[in-house]
Amino acid sequence: MDNRKHIHHYGRHFGFSYPTSLWQRLYSIFLPLFFLAALFAVLKFFSIFPFVPVSEISFASVAGALSATFLRLLIAYALALVVSIPLALAVVKNALLERLLLPLFDIVQSVPVLAFFPVVIIFFIRVGFVNGAAIFIIFLSMLWNIVFSLVGGLKVIPNDIKSAAHVFGIKGGAFTRRVLLPATVPYLVTGSLLAWAQGWNIIIVAEVLHTYIPGGTAGQDLFGIGSMLVNAASSGQNWAFIYAVLAMVGVIALMNFFIWQKLLHYAERFKFE
Repeated sequence: MDNRKHIHHYGRHFGFSYPTSLWQRLYSIFLPLFFLAALFAVLKFFSIFPFVPVSEISFASVAGALSATFLRLLIAYALALVVSIPLALAVVKNALLERLLLPLFDIVQSVPVLAFFPVVIIFFIRVGFVNGAAIFIIFLSMLWNIVFSLVGGLKVIPNDIKSAAHVFGIKGGAFTRRVLLPATVPYLVTGSLLAWAQGWNIIIVAEVLHTYIPGGTAGQDLFGIGSMLVNAASSGQNWAFIYAVLAMVGVIALMNFFIWQKLLHYAERFKFE
């Protein structure tokens, strides 16, 4: 009898394992939530967080803030996809562009995106689209994760695959559609996962605009979960801060369960073994 049948399967994906069974994915959702709830309970027990009336925050306000933040992340991610896919294809298919652009990309992605933020805010304030400042800075933080993942994926396509496509007369647009794009699926998923993580990391500062505007006030901040976290912490609304953190962690965990885990598993079929 083959003992391998009794070994739980973990999908292999670029050097790390991810849970594929239902119970493993449920575990990955509830464990961080349970840990945070236990931590906050301990902090409350030792009076590290004083009590703040629940009336200062509501389900509707947290849900609205999460929706506004998620929409900004979604728009920024869509823009990053639209730019990164043709950019990566152009770099890999043209040796001159590769020599010119890859070093440039490496330099630009090494510069902290927040270094551009004051200029970006001033520009979007002048054009009357303040939301665009947050979306643009999130877009920049996402873009390079996807670009470099795609370039790396396109570089490792086996020569046998390319030779077979040449033998069967698959070239030009057909080669891109039938060989290059399917080969990038695992790397696109990985890059997208990293891009979303980077977006969540930067959303707190991307929505708190007043710190980058001379003489700015909290009233100039964008409505979202990031600005809610910062303003709750600065005003001493500790329980409002806790509820906002729990809501954000819950959304991230649900995305991991319903979207990323499934996409990682789906992307396995496009890998070259």
